[in-house]
Amino acid sequence: MAAVGPYLDSVPIDEDTPELARLRAAISTVDVEFLGVEIPGAISESREGLERVAEIVRALKDFSHPGVGRSDTDVNRAIESTVQVSRNEWKYVAEMILDLDPDVGLLPCFEGELKQVILNVVVNAAHAIDAQREATGQSRLGHISISSVRSDEWVTITISDDGTGMSDDVRRRIFDPFFTTKGVGKGTGQGLSIAYSAIVQKHEGRIDVNSAPGHGSSFILQLPIRVPALGEGEAAPAVHELAGAAR
Repeated sequence: MAAVGPYLDSVPIDEDTPELARLRAAISTVDVEFLGVEIPGAISESREGLERVAEIVRALKDFSHPGVGRSDTDVNRAIESTVQVSRNEWKYVAEMILDLDPDVGLLPCFEGELKQVILNVVVNAAHAIDAQREATGQSRLGHISISSVRSDEWVTITISDDGTGMSDDVRRRIFDPFFTTKGVGKGTGQGLSIAYSAIVQKHEGRIDVNSAPGHGSSFILQLPIRVPALGEGEAAPAVHELAGAAR
């Protein structure tokens, strides 16, 4: 143990001072070498924590911005902020994999509704993975992957998971209002109904689902790049109007 008491020998203070005696006694117990190793690491971890908090705050601010009507929206940024906001829903059950095409760019859409759709599907994916882990008794994390790609006519967002999957009968009904496969108190059956309304009816896009029991699910959201001109004063509903539990 390296003591720092000797460093006080040159301090011109009356050695009979009780305060100085207590200070010498306290310092003599300090392990300087240990602190020299641990303090830089603690500072580094604190900085990483602060950066993480800053990322969450930025994501919350971005997610809470509903936009005004249909406007040019950075699709990848909308996905990233929604993933950050929903982190507590998936981080304990799944790894998140993002494969976002940097060429997707801006898309004329209703930003608040798009974020709500992504949120509902991601939460569903986390719940499906959690159910699969319970059913199989496995402790390993599942996977949620989100990709984006731009073609001549569409921006396509694909959200996939390796959760419980769905039978054909369930898959045909998931967009029905109030249909849910969750237990009482865990779902209202509105999340995917809202998603269908937002993507198909509001954006004039498409939403498809590929799924099989035990093999997870993939939701494919397609949003048109070219849209008809909006009537004067037309705007998207506020985010709070879209709030609904995932199926």
